[in-house]
Amino acid sequence: MKEYGMWNEKELPRIFTSKPLPGEGEESILIGVKSRDPPSIISSATSSNASVATTGSTSVLLGVKVKKYLKSSNKQDKLTQKELNILLASQPDMESGKKIEMEDPSVEKIPQTSSRGSLVKQVLAALAVSLGSMVVGFSSAFTSPALESMNDEGSRLHITASEASWIGSLMPLSALFGGIIGGPLIENVGRRNTIIMTAIPFCVSFLLIYFAQHVSLIMAGRSLTGLGVGIASLALPVYLGETVEARVRGTLGLLPTTLGNMGILVSFTAGTYLDWTNLALLGACLPIPFFICTILIPETPTWFINRGNEKKAEASLQWLRGKKANVHEEMANILKAHKEAYHEQNDNVLKELFSKKYYLPFVISIGLMFFQQFSGINAVIFYTVTIFKDAGSTIDSNLCSIIVGAVNLASTLVATVLIDKLGRKILLYISNSLMTVTLLILGGFFYGKANGYDMEQYGWVPLPAFVIFIFGFAIGAGPIPWLMMGEILPSKVRGTAASIVTAFNWTCTFIVTKTFIDMSKAFGTHSAFLMFAIICAIGLIFTYKMVPETQGRTLEDIENNLMARRRSSRLSIKSLKKINSLAYLKPFPSML
Repeated sequence: MKEYGMWNEKELPRIFTSKPLPGEGEESILIGVKSRDPPSIISSATSSNASVATTGSTSVLLGVKVKKYLKSSNKQDKLTQKELNILLASQPDMESGKKIEMEDPSVEKIPQTSSRGSLVKQVLAALAVSLGSMVVGFSSAFTSPALESMNDEGSRLHITASEASWIGSLMPLSALFGGIIGGPLIENVGRRNTIIMTAIPFCVSFLLIYFAQHVSLIMAGRSLTGLGVGIASLALPVYLGETVEARVRGTLGLLPTTLGNMGILVSFTAGTYLDWTNLALLGACLPIPFFICTILIPETPTWFINRGNEKKAEASLQWLRGKKANVHEEMANILKAHKEAYHEQNDNVLKELFSKKYYLPFVISIGLMFFQQFSGINAVIFYTVTIFKDAGSTIDSNLCSIIVGAVNLASTLVATVLIDKLGRKILLYISNSLMTVTLLILGGFFYGKANGYDMEQYGWVPLPAFVIFIFGFAIGAGPIPWLMMGEILPSKVRGTAASIVTAFNWTCTFIVTKTFIDMSKAFGTHSAFLMFAIICAIGLIFTYKMVPETQGRTLEDIENNLMARRRSSRLSIKSLKKINSLAYLKPFPSML
């Protein structure tokens, strides 16, 4: 068998580690060639740093061409960069008919599937659907200022503590059913159309509250609001997960959370100056721009493919990536993932979801939602004003709520910048650690107050503790569970699984908001905060043991990794971490 440098005729199509050939200088190069799909980028890195993008068929032909060239030129030990460039520039890609791309400046580059310019449409789509999250945020925070103003002297309604508790908790209870309904809707009606439809219950619900002459109408309005919130909180992450590129999915995937926190801030700020009726009128106007903007964006390519319409799927992907982008490779990957997911189609989706094949991503998503809600965040958001009044804070309670809302928004902006740089897990570690410490501080403060200690000189403590707690929540435990729900749930069961996970989230929200006031009265506010602190500490351990890193990875890659992780149960956790860390040793494009 003839030898060509480090190659022989049999080994030529394989991938080799890039290094100089024996006895040669820096200009010598070893070419990696691949004999199977899918397409990949193979680095033939020496000081010249040449990078060759090949498909399977091209790789084999290129290997043969290099072999023939070495034989004919009697250069069996080396191939210079210049000679390599000439060979590659003359070798067409057999599938696409285009030249193989080179990093070397002497060879003209081929436009990539995605570029900075192609992100514009993705940003517009993400902003459009995220306006719905702003309405969700406003709706969630509405009760905090509204409940206080309902008992003002000039109010046409006066409510009891029990009625206030139900008004605060009916929205998450109804959102539970919205999450259940949302699963079939996003599968049958479409992701975008489902999001558009949520504008109707939002408008109607706030109008019911605005015209309410009895507390029952307010409760009906809050129930209808919850229905829209449950559907939207399910559909938004699925839409973004299926339309945004992996390299910016973390950043753009946090836009709903960012605008949601902006909605909370708007509610807190407006509630300082408006009574509950005018605040409800403002809430009825917010869904209008959201409705208009969402009409202008396309449905997700994945949904079109699921419905058997590849032509519309490609048109949707082309819109999202830009007119000049080459979407054929990405389209092929989506089709491949779809065929693999539905190769063994099971009519009983629920049975499939709870099978061993899919339980790991489902359990991880459920766990993240549990620790998100039992951090006590919605007890804080729903009853911010009440908590500060009970604390006897030396700062005006309405001002405190505005500060909390502003910190919530600013913190999410920080997370938006960091999430595709530090990764999901690092932010979750920081988030749970900060929340645990601040909840312990708040628990200690309220314990001292409940047991007769003079806490007047420490009246400033609740505000910075709340600020740090909100910061910790907003950079990790708040946005990441929703983002990862759209990332880690397998495509075959994504709609059903997301529906159950969303319903579970709102069930937890209902339990926390409904029982917080009752628990505070029965056992003291300090007991509630200490319980939340313990849960956050357990959440830190859960993140370390169970949660995978998804930074910069395609949905198909994440799904395959989780399936491999389930099959590799014999490996130790240490081994799995080593494998995962090696998987991320690849270049990551800079963010826009």
